[in-house]
Amino acid sequence: MRIFPAIIKKLKFLPIPFAIPSFSRSLAAYGNRSNPIMDHPNCYSVLADHLRNRRIDEARALFSRIQLPSVYLCTKMIAGYAENGRLKDALDLFDEMPVKDVVMWNSMIKGCVGCGDVGMAMELLDEMPERNVVSYTTVITGFLKFGMVEEAEVLFREMPSRDITSWNAMVSGYFENGRVEEALRLFEMMPHRNVVSWTTVICGLDRHERSDEALLSFAKMLGFGIKPNSSTFASVLTACATTKDLVLGCEIHAASTKAGLRFDVYVTASLITFYATCLKIDDSCRVFQEKIHKNVVVWTSLVTAYTLYHMHKNALSLFARMLQNCIPPNQSSFTSALNSTCEVQSVDHGKEIHCLAFKLGFNADAHVGNSLVVLYSKCGDMSDGLLMFNEIKDKNIVSWNSIIVGCARHGLGNHALGLFAQMVRKDVVIDDITLAGLLTACSHSGMFGKARAIFDYFSMSMEIIKMEHYACMVDILCRDGRLDEAESLVNNMPVEPNLLVWVVLLSGCAKHCDVEFAERAAEKVFQLDPNCSAAYVMLSNMYAAIGRWDDVERIRVEMKRKRNIVKQPGFSWVNVRGPFGTPEMLEKKN
Repeated sequence: MRIFPAIIKKLKFLPIPFAIPSFSRSLAAYGNRSNPIMDHPNCYSVLADHLRNRRIDEARALFSRIQLPSVYLCTKMIAGYAENGRLKDALDLFDEMPVKDVVMWNSMIKGCVGCGDVGMAMELLDEMPERNVVSYTTVITGFLKFGMVEEAEVLFREMPSRDITSWNAMVSGYFENGRVEEALRLFEMMPHRNVVSWTTVICGLDRHERSDEALLSFAKMLGFGIKPNSSTFASVLTACATTKDLVLGCEIHAASTKAGLRFDVYVTASLITFYATCLKIDDSCRVFQEKIHKNVVVWTSLVTAYTLYHMHKNALSLFARMLQNCIPPNQSSFTSALNSTCEVQSVDHGKEIHCLAFKLGFNADAHVGNSLVVLYSKCGDMSDGLLMFNEIKDKNIVSWNSIIVGCARHGLGNHALGLFAQMVRKDVVIDDITLAGLLTACSHSGMFGKARAIFDYFSMSMEIIKMEHYACMVDILCRDGRLDEAESLVNNMPVEPNLLVWVVLLSGCAKHCDVEFAERAAEKVFQLDPNCSAAYVMLSNMYAAIGRWDDVERIRVEMKRKRNIVKQPGFSWVNVRGPFGTPEMLEKKN
């Protein structure tokens, strides 16, 4: 029965999506009827297709009919179980094996790491009769993935021998856990470095806001005669985007083309992002159009570029085109599309994208879930926002911040404080956005005393207080009518107040029509920005409220004639028969 492998190979190239699955069912039925000792190459092709497409039950049924499966086939089945989250099935099959080679052991260890059970991976490593460098490196990678840096260091030191992959894994893990100096120190100690080593350092430095050093490392790499690959070019372009170095980025673009990577997926995606970050969205579109075969990474890059460029209508249109071209979205695609939907505040479009994300299994993804929380809260549907938050399985700091800021937007101060209490119980490390959300929630709920207590606590115990928090606290004190206390807070700040703080103080004083306080704050504002239109408008409105019309006229004359200052008009997005736009845009169009 050598006909089966030839048929399978031909079916792989047919444009029929269910060709191999249907044939595999026939193959399984044949095996069930005649009960032969099935040929392993036949089984492997079908089994691999099942596992690759997550048809784990069909793979299991086919595997159970194989008499005397080889160690190689068992190893593939163990890996397939683990990759599909069936760790218990993988361990059961592993325990049943009378003969285990080092590849099977390593596959089982890798499966435990992939499923998040690093403890079991370490137990298997201890039980392993013959370990190799792959065994150690896999467990070290698992430790580093879950922040167990000290355990990884101990195991790394215990390795009888290390190859360049184990060194690279340790350097990468240090970067991932914020240990930048340790990563650089270990990199310098490496006996040999390859392109992966250098790319890891370039990427790690850029991720930790040391982009200039990342670009310098790239120059050093070239000096050592190391030829960059597509990942290197992509990382360097990301660093150029961070520094907004258009000239260097264009040179890297030319170098990548010369290296034969013009149509590389990751280089193309990085180029699209780079040009958009440097305010060259037309160049981003040109790079996108030049790419003949576009995958989801390339499409998503331009969708994200449009979102960052505030071209939200273009982002949503491109997302729709991507679906029309039968490109299944990934996590980043959904996140960018939802962010654009959020900005135009179209909850109907957001719900359509939400339904698609649910169908494709992204509903519980943290990044997609965070975007949905923001969307629903911004569009006034806080109940769905809370529901979406509860559905997120692995909540990160962004998840908590999104729901707290949503509660703040809707005046749900007590709910925001309750969520903060949950964060404390779960040992979630808060950041400056958490604090800003809490202060805003208390402010919008009239809980001024609690806001002051929170601000005082964090200003003494943590170094997350930023200028925005002082501005928020000044606004809270002004809302409570404590103008003298607000001015005192500004004058006694440990750093020099910026324009935002003085404008907030001016706004609070103007609302209370306290001319003396307002004029002092306005003087500071004009020292920092003589053309601040908001300050002129607030002063004019305050003078009008107390009947000082001469001062109103003076302010308006100064705005119009002396400085040609105009108030920036507010706007909102509306949706009329499909297209998004501001009222002014739609009026011009009609």
